Amino acid sequence: MPEIPVGKPEAPAAVIKLVVKNLSCFYGSNRAVHDVTLGIQEHRTTALIGPSGCGKSTFLRALNRMNEVVPGARVEGEMLLDGEDILKMELTGLRRRVGMVFQKANPFPKSIFDNVAYGLRLHGGRGSQLESAVEQSLRRSALWDEVKDKLHRSAFELSGGQQQRLSIARALAISPEVLLLDEPCSALDPISTARIEELLYNLKTTCTIVIVTHNMQQAARASDYTGYFLMGKLIEFNETRMMFENPSKQETEDYITGRFG
Repeated sequence: MPEIPVGKPEAPAAVIKLVVKNLSCFYGSNRAVHDVTLGIQEHRTTALIGPSGCGKSTFLRALNRMNEVVPGARVEGEMLLDGEDILKMELTGLRRRVGMVFQKANPFPKSIFDNVAYGLRLHGGRGSQLESAVEQSLRRSALWDEVKDKLHRSAFELSGGQQQRLSIARALAISPEVLLLDEPCSALDPISTARIEELLYNLKTTCTIVIVTHNMQQAARASDYTGYFLMGKLIEFNETRMMFENPSKQETEDYITGRFG
């Protein structure tokens, strides 16, 4: 078994939250991810970069088994969450521990309050406890001050950036241990993007974050570790500063400097 790349630890007490060993992902006969081995540190932000179609979103979705809804999709290899086999976990329990936010904000056709409360109600949240949890989630997503006086208005009245933060609040409401984000800022203006990046910086004190982004400046600003994917393979993984200042692979340097991709 090859050594699992985890980047340079920031502290001796660093804990590996997610371990991926020889992971391959298939859509029918097409192999989208090739034998990826990787360790993701707890309470850190890990960015995945690379050109379109390189497998990074497929890899991300595999971490909470979103790919299973795609006909013909399958995975080979091992994924461990705190040492527990993700592929053998009960799916509802896994999704509670590993939340997902997509590229396009996807508020439900409900009120702002009911969007955030949706998952909480599924897990038995009621009454004042529910109201308190909704407020806490909106505060954690830096949205509370903007919506506290219109909680029962439609979520579709919010701006694009606010809708994305609402999607994050909905994911945070059930207190996930890991938050996966698939290009959450790709459709947002610079101001909204900055708000999301600030939010991610604050959130890593309570959960582990993995973000797919095409924006290398965002990866440099918002992550502690970065992995570079190319043609379904993990080419390099390291501390973000080291990756951008002194990449160890020529393919990584070519991509970061704009000579490729």
